[in-house]
Amino acid sequence: MKELVVISGKGGTGKTSIVAAFAALAASKVLADCDVDAADLHLVLDPNIRQREVFTGGSVARIKIEECERCDICRNLCRFDAIDDNFRIDEIACEGCGVCHDACQYGAIELATKTAGEWYISETRHGMMVHAKLGIAEENSGKLVSLVRTQARKIAAENRLELVIIDGSPGIGCPVIASMTGVDLALAVTEPTLSGIHDLERVAGLAKHFGNRLAVCVNKWDINPEMTGRIENWCRREGLAVAGKIAFDPIVTRAQIAGVSVIEYSSGSAALEIKKVWRRIAREMELENIA
Repeated sequence: MKELVVISGKGGTGKTSIVAAFAALAASKVLADCDVDAADLHLVLDPNIRQREVFTGGSVARIKIEECERCDICRNLCRFDAIDDNFRIDEIACEGCGVCHDACQYGAIELATKTAGEWYISETRHGMMVHAKLGIAEENSGKLVSLVRTQARKIAAENRLELVIIDGSPGIGCPVIASMTGVDLALAVTEPTLSGIHDLERVAGLAKHFGNRLAVCVNKWDINPEMTGRIENWCRREGLAVAGKIAFDPIVTRAQIAGVSVIEYSSGSAALEIKKVWRRIAREMELENIA
């Protein structure tokens, strides 16, 4: 079993569209949508949920009003101003640190496990997918990403599937780190802009830190050929493979509106170029089953 993660330095580069296309092209795989803060792969793959589970992340403090002596110790100690004048706790402001619980000499404060979201195992027209939804203002996204990856690997092992395709989060934060550590190859999708180069450099630094092999794909390369050339030159200097360049194609947007991948919707330029990128990735990863 091998793992491929598709990442980007920022949102909106076309990362999920490319993952959806790979899902249509790969033969023996399971999908993992690890962009749990803003998951959208399901919008293209229309999953049929087979298993739904609650995700618990962290704790939240709760005051038992009938036992509270209103001594104000908890309010004075709370660095997050999560306790109001009536000794009620704002669950969004509460970080679950437990200081109030430990300091309360009356035992009036308890720490409760917090429901932070859900995760799912689903069937799609392109095979099994593990995905999740983190609750509004919830934390522990890295923990949820790790859970999604673990379940995807389990499905791949049980069904003797060759590949786990991971739709990672944008940026370089905790969910990205959880998405890419230990994978066989990371594909960074960038765009030909100054911010695109800057964000690509950050992603490449992260991959280097964790010892990941990294390939680069330039999406909508033809909107700024000069900047694309700068990205290619930078990749050569850094020893990074350019897996391909995808031209701007309005068909991609039409495919999204139709709720399908561009591979299923069209045989135009973007679809052809994504197929070339996929073949290069498959060769780089030495995959046996290439659709």
